[in-house]
Amino acid sequence: MISRIKGTHDLLDVKLFNLIVDQAKHLLQNYHFSEIITPILEPIELYKRSLGLETDIVSKEMFIVSSENEETICLRPEATAATMRAFLEHSIQSNPWKVFSCGPLFRHERPQKGRYRQFNQVNIEIINSSAIAHDIQLITMLERFFGQILKRDSFALALNFLGCYNDRQSFKGILQNFLISIQDQLCSQCLIRKEKNIMRVFDCKNQTCQALYAQAPQIAQHVCASCALEWQQLQEQLSLLSVSFNYKPQLVRGLDYYDKTVFEFISDNLGAQTAFCGGGRYDALPQQLGSDQQVPSVGAAFGVERLMLLLEPHLNQLTFPVQPALHVIIPFTQEQQRLALLLADEMHAANLCTDVFVEGDSVKSMLRKANKMGARFALLLGPDEHTAREVMVKDMVDGTQETIHQADLVMFLKSKN
Repeated sequence: MISRIKGTHDLLDVKLFNLIVDQAKHLLQNYHFSEIITPILEPIELYKRSLGLETDIVSKEMFIVSSENEETICLRPEATAATMRAFLEHSIQSNPWKVFSCGPLFRHERPQKGRYRQFNQVNIEIINSSAIAHDIQLITMLERFFGQILKRDSFALALNFLGCYNDRQSFKGILQNFLISIQDQLCSQCLIRKEKNIMRVFDCKNQTCQALYAQAPQIAQHVCASCALEWQQLQEQLSLLSVSFNYKPQLVRGLDYYDKTVFEFISDNLGAQTAFCGGGRYDALPQQLGSDQQVPSVGAAFGVERLMLLLEPHLNQLTFPVQPALHVIIPFTQEQQRLALLLADEMHAANLCTDVFVEGDSVKSMLRKANKMGARFALLLGPDEHTAREVMVKDMVDGTQETIHQADLVMFLKSKN
């Protein structure tokens, strides 16, 4: 027997998955975001430039598909760079360009609870706007989505501010001096990051290193006057909108393109992978992709599977769409199957949810099966009904039966729904 690939999963009941995605789409459309679709396949150079060569994604987590005409192709590991690539390639003029996408992403990382090699994200971007108000509205929108629409309260918002490019360059020297003073206590990975990508030391999962970094200088306290004002506005406006947050000075996110605002929504109910949504501002990303100027932007993404893990223990608190009433046609013999298919075709055309049992089981067995499936009505077609051009309609809730002429069947069932 052939099994699924390690790190992937079969989703055999998509009700919760669709609820999350459909509710997200409805919310985003109310906020005047437009849906886009970008390819699953992208040039690997897109991610080398945008994410940074020393990030885990580029260095060890990308799925390389093939090389063609000296262009190396990969399965997309994240969606922001692809969205920005589309913005630049198609010369979008909207100010801002508010878009979202939903689909699978791929990372070759160690599978565990909440972490898959193929997973789904809803990705949200506000491109071509420097207004800090968009950061505030994006965070607020997500907080309302998780708390009010999905009815969860077991999460927290972690927030940090990384400053502009010049702030980060200045801060690297300050951080370097701090790390030199404690380098004999750092893990081997942090010693490498200290030389190659110093800000990423804060992503270290080693508990000893994390304890040391609690005493590290904080970048939000070493930003220019303009950035300091934005950081103040961000905190004040979120508080005014009753959005609770925790200042987390070690939060830098795992991708090199972030600057200024960075945030994560986290929950202790997810095991080791506590973050289920993250994002921030990335004003300089377009220049990393070859643009001759900055395009100030902010975005976020949340993992559908991780949200499902949070919601599965609380399904009774969610409101799922009402499923249409199921009508099951039960032909007694093979002779009635032809008529059953004709009736089913008429019912489908009238948007009535209909199934036909053609396996040749006994009528008693088919009725049990219909009841198990939750059918609202069983439509019985025996030789007598066939001859009289009638259908016996059995109400599966109260057990009553009515004989209906075939020509009146659709109208009768419509009146019952």
